[in-house]
Amino acid sequence: MSSPDVVTRRPAKDPAPAVPSVDVEQAEAAIVEHYPRLVRIGYLVLPPSLGRNRRVLTAHSLAQRALPRGRTPGDAPVFPQQRAGGRQGDPGYAYVRLKVLRGALDAGLPLRRRGWPRRAQFPPLLPQVWGLRLFPRSGGADELALDQRLSALSGPARAAYVLRGLEGLADAEVRKTLGAAGVDDPHAALAEADGVEAMYALLDSPEFDPCSLQARPTDLMRRRQHTKAAFVATAALLVCGALLGLPGDGWGPDGAAAPAYAKNPAGEAALDPGQLTRADAKAWERAARTDFSVWPARGSLTGDQELLRRALAVWARPGGSVQVSATPGTPAGAPPGPAQLLFAGEVDQARVVMLYDGLRIARYAEPREGTSGAALDFARVDGAGAPTASALVVGRTDGNVRYLMAPWVRGVSVRDLTDPSAQPRRLERDKDGVTDPVASPAQARTCTSWNALELSDRSTARSTTRTVTDLGELTPAHLTSGRPEAPREVAGAAARESWARTACLLPAVRSHGVRSVNSWAYAAQALPEDNGTATWVCTRAETWRGGGSRTLAQFQAPGKPTGAIAAKAEDSPACGPRDPKVLAGVMWKSRAGSWYLLAGGSRQVASITTSGGVTASARGNTLSTRAEDGARAELNGRLENGDRVRTLR
Repeated sequence: MSSPDVVTRRPAKDPAPAVPSVDVEQAEAAIVEHYPRLVRIGYLVLPPSLGRNRRVLTAHSLAQRALPRGRTPGDAPVFPQQRAGGRQGDPGYAYVRLKVLRGALDAGLPLRRRGWPRRAQFPPLLPQVWGLRLFPRSGGADELALDQRLSALSGPARAAYVLRGLEGLADAEVRKTLGAAGVDDPHAALAEADGVEAMYALLDSPEFDPCSLQARPTDLMRRRQHTKAAFVATAALLVCGALLGLPGDGWGPDGAAAPAYAKNPAGEAALDPGQLTRADAKAWERAARTDFSVWPARGSLTGDQELLRRALAVWARPGGSVQVSATPGTPAGAPPGPAQLLFAGEVDQARVVMLYDGLRIARYAEPREGTSGAALDFARVDGAGAPTASALVVGRTDGNVRYLMAPWVRGVSVRDLTDPSAQPRRLERDKDGVTDPVASPAQARTCTSWNALELSDRSTARSTTRTVTDLGELTPAHLTSGRPEAPREVAGAAARESWARTACLLPAVRSHGVRSVNSWAYAAQALPEDNGTATWVCTRAETWRGGGSRTLAQFQAPGKPTGAIAAKAEDSPACGPRDPKVLAGVMWKSRAGSWYLLAGGSRQVASITTSGGVTASARGNTLSTRAEDGARAELNGRLENGDRVRTLR
């Protein structure tokens, strides 16, 4: 470290010497020969904020656009002279690499109101991929850590790290190259890059290879909606064009539309509190289906017409001061007609109205004094049944939550999921079915406990106890246990013990529109060196909208309070009723300090093999083999009929 009395001087800017001319043929040959490396350089330097799919496409676009339009002038110092020999001595490669660097650095610049934007700042015109998301193969923990550290650097610093680590350039050559690429202060870029550990070998990892890709579909539901919207818009344009061509005394400028502010019967009915439907108090006992449509209207303010009118008006036209929220996949528009009133009353310091329109639950809340600070929340509940229509969140205050119970719920108790041996405690309700406040785990920063409700259900001939928990939405999620084809209610020591080690993983599916969560112990494995028996558990969260399911494969080692996530997937049928098969693996360290690769599959898996960093095979649905610390392997499973079972991802 320099003494405070010593003045350090920054070296003068390294000049970029002139280089030979580069013609189109030289540049094209360099691109063809070194295309994977050029794309990798672009991918590493591009800002991670673009997302992996756009980084992949932009990196390919930068490499393909590096071809010059003509011969570059031989006396212009457009890039630094390279070392002789191999790739580094090829002026064509140096030229196209510089073009890729310039484009990747330009892509990280913010768009400004003044000034002409640069081409790299926009999504690439080519290549284009429709209907798929592309991203490199996942690496290990070291690659993930390096990617996170590089994402914290500036664009020039990332470029310096890549030139130094991937290209093997000396610092003086790095400064020359950065200067030629338009970096104002190459010295500062190198100094910033020095703050990241020199893990240069990882830059060659498949994690950073945009030429070896995995593909996943885009949001299928949104794509279908966009297709329908485009079709409707096209049809509307055709109709409008035909109407404009009508001769003589055709329709007026508004066509067949009613005059502005005309009264619409259905719209007026939806805003009229007198048109709200109300179920009979005993309707649920006679109904063939127990859902929200048979909930009676409860609460002390069900006769307050002004409150109901405000709630309906805000639902149809929420003002700028209204806080509106909706679970994923839930439309937030006005009701199509008269809604059903479920509740209107005072909850803590608010007046609350709960409404149901056959598809959604809408919760309107306003403070007791005045109407400033009103809130409107939506949750999708189509296809609900007794297990998922047993409770609604009616109020949240200071980390606590109150529930409105279904009329068929006979008793309510609170159980800490993380303590399977603890007895549930009774939760009181008032005459309208609103519970006392209970601590909600949904917004907790740490997981020392996880409250769930046990509901005694009398909707069927046989009494049933169901378990639900708050995940930050209007509808609590229904928790089950067992095989995905036939999940059961959480009951018994084994199910509670499994959920005790799963509960603290529930934040991974919080505020995601979750309808139910099933946890299934799909395999048990005797650990090497007599370290006990581990359990492989698959936890799957289903959503109200159908898409967006989330699946976690856990490895629950003996003596550990929480399972370790071995693999996870989104929008995958694995571990669900359609495809009740799962395979996952984990690196595990024994008490003696030895490392093993462990794998567990569902009972349909007949054999497991590994390849890559660890090579092994085993009959049955579990595998254990010695491995080196940090080793990576590819798992493959086979069924009895030879069909392949891939790892969860």
